[in-house]
Amino acid sequence: MSPLNAKSLSSLPASVPIPTYHRDRVQTGIVHFGVGGFHRSHQAMYLDRLMRDGKALDWGICGVGVLPADRRMKDVMAAQDCLYTLVVKHTDGSFEPRIIGSIVEYLFAPNDPQAVIEKLTDEQTRIVSLTVTEGGYNFHAVTGQFDASNPDVVHDMAQKTSPKTIFGLITEALVRRRQRGLPPFTVMSCDNIQGNGDAARKSFAAFAGLRDPELGAWVEQHVRFPNSMVDRITPVTTEEDKAEVSRRFGIDDQWPVVCEPFTQWVLEDHFSNGRPPWEDVGVQLVTEVEPYELMKLRLLNASHQALCYFGHLAGYRLVHDVCQDRLFQHFLLAYMNEEATPTLQPVPGIDVAQYKQNLIARFSNPNVRDTVARLCAESSDRIPKWLLPVVRQNLATGGEIRRSAAVVASWARYAEGIDEQDRPIEVVDRLKDTLMANARRQREDPLAFIADREIFGDLIDDERFTSPYRASLASLHAHGARATLENLR
Repeated sequence: MSPLNAKSLSSLPASVPIPTYHRDRVQTGIVHFGVGGFHRSHQAMYLDRLMRDGKALDWGICGVGVLPADRRMKDVMAAQDCLYTLVVKHTDGSFEPRIIGSIVEYLFAPNDPQAVIEKLTDEQTRIVSLTVTEGGYNFHAVTGQFDASNPDVVHDMAQKTSPKTIFGLITEALVRRRQRGLPPFTVMSCDNIQGNGDAARKSFAAFAGLRDPELGAWVEQHVRFPNSMVDRITPVTTEEDKAEVSRRFGIDDQWPVVCEPFTQWVLEDHFSNGRPPWEDVGVQLVTEVEPYELMKLRLLNASHQALCYFGHLAGYRLVHDVCQDRLFQHFLLAYMNEEATPTLQPVPGIDVAQYKQNLIARFSNPNVRDTVARLCAESSDRIPKWLLPVVRQNLATGGEIRRSAAVVASWARYAEGIDEQDRPIEVVDRLKDTLMANARRQREDPLAFIADREIFGDLIDDERFTSPYRASLASLHAHGARATLENLR
């Protein structure tokens, strides 16, 4: 078995579709920051579809890694000529493989920031896209303002031509394009945050304004930042996934990607310098993304948080096992129906009731094998953006919040770092130390966890929230996760 690369493509089994286009003829039109599993199962997949139809061959992707942890992706991309296997796992147990070839370059910014800046400055680059996670936009959790005190941002202010951050790299490229008389590229966020394009505009304009107020105003006025909603469950690739790809398909792939069959991309058609014909492969190009993104963030993403802490405490480690449990199904549907749905706007062309039922089916797919731990990670970025807006809107309108408060309580209990069987929990969060310290005080002070105004703002001051929160936390301590869910019926 040969390692996956351009030379070995012709020797792969006939059952594995390979790129039908000449990759050496693909030109880079998109530079993407944050090449992980989701980007490779989603945006890169859509472009590969177009290229197989003979379209968008001038819209190839150059991936960029910025963080030290991205070095491994750099090495894999170099070894495999940027090729990888995408495996769609269907509910009937079938596996659908495909070699994706739309990523044609990869640059590692810590090694050569100048190469990244010049790639961004190249006239052929017309879109810069981002999957940098919810925390990647550098906003203060409570004030919502760009955090100018971030050490890497401070570095970039002093070292403008050798930056460390996406803000420094992209802004320096915009400055150079402006100097060379080139139009600005479009900055397209594909992250799971409400108004992701607006968030990107705010953060990049703020950074540029720190460099020069006039530059900040120019970015605000002339650079386009379309909003989007993206959706495809894509678990972290495991060693078992790699072994399965090798065993089933005879492919030696160092970093394949596995995902569910469902995929959705709703994109605001707001580009300054052209775009691929994404509508030809199922992308929904719209004028207003907000109804779709609210539906996804408050139903799918917040429901992930609703199941993961309770699920972990109850002993589950795989998402499909949680969602095949009728107690959890009932809880998730009740949260979606009674708390999330009343905060939504009408969603054109979407049957929201069917969407919610489909979510339970998607979460229950046993072949995806998404982990509860993945959903529990980086909660301090996720809960404030996905669940707390539901709480605040329902508090403002007199709506129901019992289940949302219970989800926050389940996070607080999880953050104690010990499960109901006295086994250690590996909490993964940039604020891990603070969260765990607060959680370990809450048996004496039940509001210790939500006293952190950096995360929760003024919720601790509202008895309508603290009362059900305290009740659920007390129940979790006294009776455990399942009994607490039973009491919420």
